[in-house]
Amino acid sequence: MAAADFEKYLLSERNYSPHTAAAYLRDLKQFAEFCLEEFDSSDTQAVVYPMIRSWIISLVESGVENRSVNRKISSLKSYYTFLLRKGRIDKSPLAGHKTLKTSRKLEVPFSQEEMERLLGNWDGEEGFEAIRDRLILELLYTTGIRRAELIGVQMPDLDLASGTLRVLGKRNKERVLPLLEQTRTLMGRYLSYRAEVITADSTAHLFLTSAGQKLYPTLVYRIINKYLSEVSVKAKRSPHILRHTFATHLLNKGADMNSVKELLGHASLASTQVYTHNSIAELKRAHEKAHPRNRE
Repeated sequence: MAAADFEKYLLSERNYSPHTAAAYLRDLKQFAEFCLEEFDSSDTQAVVYPMIRSWIISLVESGVENRSVNRKISSLKSYYTFLLRKGRIDKSPLAGHKTLKTSRKLEVPFSQEEMERLLGNWDGEEGFEAIRDRLILELLYTTGIRRAELIGVQMPDLDLASGTLRVLGKRNKERVLPLLEQTRTLMGRYLSYRAEVITADSTAHLFLTSAGQKLYPTLVYRIINKYLSEVSVKAKRSPHILRHTFATHLLNKGADMNSVKELLGHASLASTQVYTHNSIAELKRAHEKAHPRNRE
C-alpha cells in the first residue's frame, strides 16, 4: 500500500491538516521499520496485534511517554481503518487494543494580573514588528485562536467593519470570532505597517514576517515566549497556554460553557471541560471568602 494513498485519505476524506497527515505517516514509517528489523517483514497489511504490542513495549522501554505512545497507536488505527474501508484487510489488528493510562497534565493558565501587565502596560513601541507582536498576543488571548489558525488567516477572513475574523480550525471546520474594539483598533494600525512589508507572494496572508513572508510556527512561539517571560516566571509560555488562559478567564467570569466551546471550536463539551478545574478553584476561593460559616 503506497503511503501516498493513505496520505490522500487523511487529507481528503478525514480533512486532516498537512501537519497531522505528515505526523501519521512518520509514525507508520517508524512502525514499518520496526517490523522489518524485528520480524523481517515489511508488509504492514499482514501485521498481527502481538507485533504492535512488541512495538509498544519497545517505545515504553526507550522512554517514550504513554501519551506519545497512544498518539502513535492512533496513527496506526487510522491506517488500519483506511485498509478496512478499501477492503484490503478483514479485521484491524488493533480492534481489541486499550490505550495506555496517562496522567492528566495540569496546565497552569496566566493570571488576569499577568495578562494586564503584558497588554495593559505596553511601552508604546511602534513599527511593524512591535505592532504585529502585540496584535498576535491580543488575538491569542482575546479570541482563543490556535497558533495554526492564526498563521492560516487570509486577508478576506478579516472583516473590520463588523469586527469579526473567520478562521479555519481542525478538520477544516470554520468559525467566526468576534473582535474586541481595542483589537480592531490595533488591527488597523497593523494593516498600515503591513502595507510597507508586503510582497507579491504574501498578499493573501494576514500575518507576515518583517521580510514580507507568511508567518511560521516557531516565530509565533518565540514571540509569545519572549513577552510572557517579561511578566511571568511560569515555565510553560506557549500559544496554547494563552488559549487555555482565554477559556479559563471567560469561565471564571461566568461565561456559558457552550459559548466557550463554540469560540474555541471544540467538537464536544468534553474538550472544553478540561478548563473548568481553574474555574472551580476560583469558585472555591469566592465561596471561602464570602460564606459566613467560614468566618467562625
